[in-house]
Amino acid sequence: MNPGSSAFGKVAVLMGGWSAERDVSLESGAAVLAALREKGVDAHGVDAGRDICQVLEAGHYDRAFIIMHGRGGEDGVIQGILETLQIPYTGSGVLGSALGMDKVRCKRLWSGMGLPTPEYLLIRDEDSLDMAGALGFPLVVKPVHEGSSIGISKASDAESLRRGWVMARQFDDEVLAERWIEGDEYTVTILGTQALPVIRLETPHEFYDYDAKYKDDTTRYHIPCGLSPDAEKGMQEIALRAFRAVGAQGWGRVDFMMDAQGQPWLMEVNTVPGMTSHSLVPMAAAAAGMDFPALVWRILRDSLEADA
Repeated sequence: MNPGSSAFGKVAVLMGGWSAERDVSLESGAAVLAALREKGVDAHGVDAGRDICQVLEAGHYDRAFIIMHGRGGEDGVIQGILETLQIPYTGSGVLGSALGMDKVRCKRLWSGMGLPTPEYLLIRDEDSLDMAGALGFPLVVKPVHEGSSIGISKASDAESLRRGWVMARQFDDEVLAERWIEGDEYTVTILGTQALPVIRLETPHEFYDYDAKYKDDTTRYHIPCGLSPDAEKGMQEIALRAFRAVGAQGWGRVDFMMDAQGQPWLMEVNTVPGMTSHSLVPMAAAAAGMDFPALVWRILRDSLEADA
């Protein structure tokens, strides 16, 4: 399908929101808005607040491009609002968004399907810390419902596990402790039914944290990723299975760690990834021969097919 720009009608580019990732979302949204307008789309930036339902109704929008990261935008909430208002939108639906955002339930699903993901424990309270420590140090401690590596820390012993739990609880009542995988970090962009070229991430930080993602120019992105063709294809196939397993669709990203034995481990799925100058999805698209305006057009175009 190759529609003209008029086929989309009046498009709301939903950005901002109320999550801890608001600033990144505003940057992503500005880039998406400019790209859509460059392609001739009647696109309008909307800084989504708690009154978004009234704003959308008053604006008489025909379609929405969701570029809200984190809670409210990536967890099924805005998707549910758009479903109620009967406004078609980009990306995953309510269920895929909610499951993708919930790291624990996502991992339970993957484990049940036999997909490789590190051992973990949900820390419900202080009494759970000893059980989490029994997984073996080091561990990754992270909020269950946050993205962009917000609130994540590495725990090397019981004391740092406690500190990490206290920090993560500032962002989420539910905190995940996960076995640390020593190795390289990779990511796979999903566009429709296709997995784009794998990217290997290299950072001087202990892991690919918020600063490495959005602030530090020393982070390196390797495309080609350095894997053999068979290994790259295998990682792409796992990414597609993991993405579909949670009911995600349209576009997104699946993150991996690969250990010293060459075993890839699923870490998480992102259903509304960043679209900033430092973001991975545009890099993968460029490696596949697609510039940023073409990428944004493709994501919006796919919402027509999802609505058909």
